[in-house]
Amino acid sequence: MNPIRVAALAGLAAALVALGVPALLAGAPGSTASAAPQDSGLVACAYPMSTQDVAVTAYPKIRAQFAGSRWPDLRTAGTDYIDLAVQLLTARGTDGYQTVWFYQRLSAACAEHGR
Repeated sequence: MNPIRVAALAGLAAALVALGVPALLAGAPGSTASAAPQDSGLVACAYPMSTQDVAVTAYPKIRAQFAGSRWPDLRTAGTDYIDLAVQLLTARGTDGYQTVWFYQRLSAACAEHGR
């Protein structure tokens, strides 16, 4: 592969990580009022929709929330999305499409369950 193309793709991956993934995973899950959803996966759905930064050290907690969901589609989409975010911290040679696809799948699963 052309070295310039590789450098451009690496730059795109870095931009996605710097601008996209942390922003998608950031924030706090909604209100702590008693009306908050009981399913941990639904609570975790608030993270990808937020615009605040979240520390990489919070990724395991968010992943655990998705993993604890009672809905298999939300468990799978959420844990896969967080796993991809961790991989993208050191990604090389990606066009970013995988991130978009995983985000769309997670967004659909969250919406399917009212979040």
